[in-house]
Formats: sequence, C-alpha cells, structure tokens
Amino acid sequence: MTRVVVVTGTDTGVGKTVATAALAARAVAAGDRVLVVKPVQTGVGGADPDVPDVDTVARLTGADTVQLVALDEPLAPDTAARRQGVAIPTVREHVTRIRELLPDYDLVLVEGAGGLLVRLDTEGGTLLDLARDLTFALRRRGPDDVVSSPVEVVVVTRAGLGTLNHTELTTTALRAVQVEPAGLVIGAWPAEPGVAETCNRTDLTRLTGVPVLAVIPDGAGDLRPDEFTTAAPGWFGPTS
Repeated sequence: MTRVVVVTGTDTGVGKTVATAALAARAVAAGDRVLVVKPVQTGVGGADPDVPDVDTVARLTGADTVQLVALDEPLAPDTAARRQGVAIPTVREHVTRIRELLPDYDLVLVEGAGGLLVRLDTEGGTLLDLARDLTFALRRRGPDDVVSSPVEVVVVTRAGLGTLNHTELTTTALRAVQVEPAGLVIGAWPAEPGVAETCNRTDLTRLTGVPVLAVIPDGAGDLRPDEFTTAAPGWFGPTS
C-alpha cells in the first residue's frame, strides 16, 4: 500500500519545503517511487514571483511533483483566491485527486501551506481537515482485525524560542481529530545553537510525546542537488 505523508508546519517559513525535500530524497535513495503534491501554491504572480515549492523539491531531489493550484499573491490560499476572483478546489476535491495519484507511487508527500489551520479553500477547509479526511479515507482493517491507515503527519518546527508552544498547539490539534502525529522535523538547525535550541531539541519530544525524526541544518536548501541528496539521509535519526 502506498504510504502518504502529510507535511505541515507550526508556522509559515519554518522549513516545510526543505523538510519535504529531505523526506523525498531519503525515500528516493531507498529506491522508492516518490511523488510530492502541493495542493495550493500562492505567491507565483506579479513582477517578483516566488519559486514554487514543488520546483525546489524537484531541483533538490529529482522526485516527481504535482502542483494542483497556483495563486498570484503570497497570502493564505482562501484570501488569495478571493482577491484573485477565482474558484479553487475544496479540501474534499483535493483528497479525491490525491487518492487518484497513489497507485503509481510507493510514497506520496503532501506539503501544506503555512500552518495546520490555514484555509486551503474558500469553504473553510484546512490542512487539518485534509489530513483527517485522508487518514480515514484510507483506513483498512487487517487480518488481525486491527484498523490502520497508511497516512502519517509530520510537523516541521522551529529550533528557537516559541517552538514548544507552537508545536504543542499543532500536535494537540491533530490529536483532537484522532490523527496521531508521526514525528517532528526541526527545519533549520543553526550552525551554533544556543541554550534555547539545545534544550528545545530534547523538550519537543518530552512535551509533545512525538519523536524528532530529523534535524535539518540551516541553509540546507542552498546545497547543490548532489550534496543535498547525499546529506539528507544523515539528518534522520536511526529509528526514523
């Protein structure tokens, strides 16, 4: 069964795209067929457009990518869509499309926009809804009568002050809809961590009960593709 990993963050700018690329690179190195899906990308219009996240992932890893919606302004998706005057798919429609893509891949990574409760559509649907709906849509009962789902949610966090509160809020929101977070990724570990970063690295798991799967060095997204794909597996812990 195809594994699905939904990548969210505690905020915007925490390193979700580089973390997604690292997850993809590790899987590609293991021989998996990998697809990265970006349900909604904003900020791609105007005189100085952002580089789409899927382009960054493709450049760093060579994985297949799909961007389902592109919006001009660098705003929350529902706000950008309203200002642009365009209709965008609902979360339910995104779930359907993602399920259609699963059969050709061993791993499908779904990168969100901003944090867990950012609106992905104009009906109030969020990445939390998408993660929940995917989890329950793909649940299966095994021969031992245990119900399981191939969907995991990984939360990308900051290293410094404030990350404990933001990460607990995010993991609490996931558990409130019966989605257990699979792991945390520290998205930009400084070259010279201070006492706050060092303590947080341990306290994140102590306070949330969620393991830190990977610690990605700050600036990793600036590496050459060959450097990135070589280094990425080493950012993950031995049990992740």
